[in-house]
Order: sequence, then C-alpha cells, then structure tokens
Amino acid sequence: MPAKTNRGPVAGPANRRALISAARTVFAESGYDAPLNAVARRAGVGQGSLYRHFPDRVSLAVAVFDENIGELEAFARSKRSSLGGLIELVIEQAIVSTALIELTMNSADDERVRVLGERVAALVDEVVAVERDRGRIGAEVDSADVLLAISMLAAIVSRTPEQDRRSVAERAWALFPASFAVTVHGAGMVE
Repeated sequence: MPAKTNRGPVAGPANRRALISAARTVFAESGYDAPLNAVARRAGVGQGSLYRHFPDRVSLAVAVFDENIGELEAFARSKRSSLGGLIELVIEQAIVSTALIELTMNSADDERVRVLGERVAALVDEVVAVERDRGRIGAEVDSADVLLAISMLAAIVSRTPEQDRRSVAERAWALFPASFAVTVHGAGMVE
C-alpha cells in the first residue's frame, strides 16, 4: 500500500470537516469514552491532524454542536419556524449526538460550551417571540421554559437505548404542549 501524500495546509479545512463528521459517527457508535484515535482513523487523517484541529474532546464536541446550532439558527430564522419544528430538529440532533450531549453537559463550566448555550438561548428567544406573535404559545411561557424542556428532552434521549430514542423523545415532548398552550398534532409532536 503506497504511503499517503502529505497535502500540507491546503488539506486543513477538508480534514477538519472529515474529523467533525467522523466524531458524530464514532461517538454515536461507541459513546462518550470512544478513543479519539478512532475518530482520526474514521476521518482518514493522522492523530496529529486531529489534535491540531481539536486539542481535546471538548473542542471536538463544540465543533459538532456548533454545526448543530447553526442548523437550529437557520430554522429559527426561516418562514417555517415553529416551536414544534424546533423541538423536532433538536430531537433529531439529540438522537445521533447522545455522547456529545453528555460530554458538553459534563463541561458546562467551559467557556466554549457556555457560548453554545448562549446561542441556543438566543434562537429559542426568536422562536418563542414568533410563536407568541402567532398566538400559538401562552403569554406566561418564556424562553427559560422552552430551554428547560429542551434540556430535559436531550438528557432523557442521551440515556435511552438507541432503538427507543425516537419514541421516548416523542412521549416526553407530548407532556409539554398543554403547558405551552399550543396545538398537538400527529404522534405527540407540536406543529
């Protein structure tokens, strides 16, 4: 087998993207304690490249969540934005990112993780304001309530066996609509 050609700095952005993608997969398959060399192997890069981009586990988790939050921010600013849609997207992300949820929960005092939390709070503020303007959420409901619901959902999903995550998330979310004064449709999810 021929040795890999070192492409130098031009490979950096592609390596970073490959590492983030690999981290999603490796942590989803092997959990929080998955060896970081497995991430590098899956990405097809050397361990040195991994540590150049992500010097620790939290850095890697922050990069994955940064992308996840980018998706949530785009949704919150879209015309189809709704509380139920936001929660559905959070659930989809949580189902495949359970180990990363645990990792960031354990690192809540880390400034990098706090910044992510601030971004989530800001996008939830946007969605709550839109839902309130549309008359689909009670005036007594504030962003802190929605953030609490999201945290509870993420926590329960992260501790549920993979095959049961979707149904458990839907059951858990079904408990909130009456409190938020929104209409429930379908399998317990909010429109």
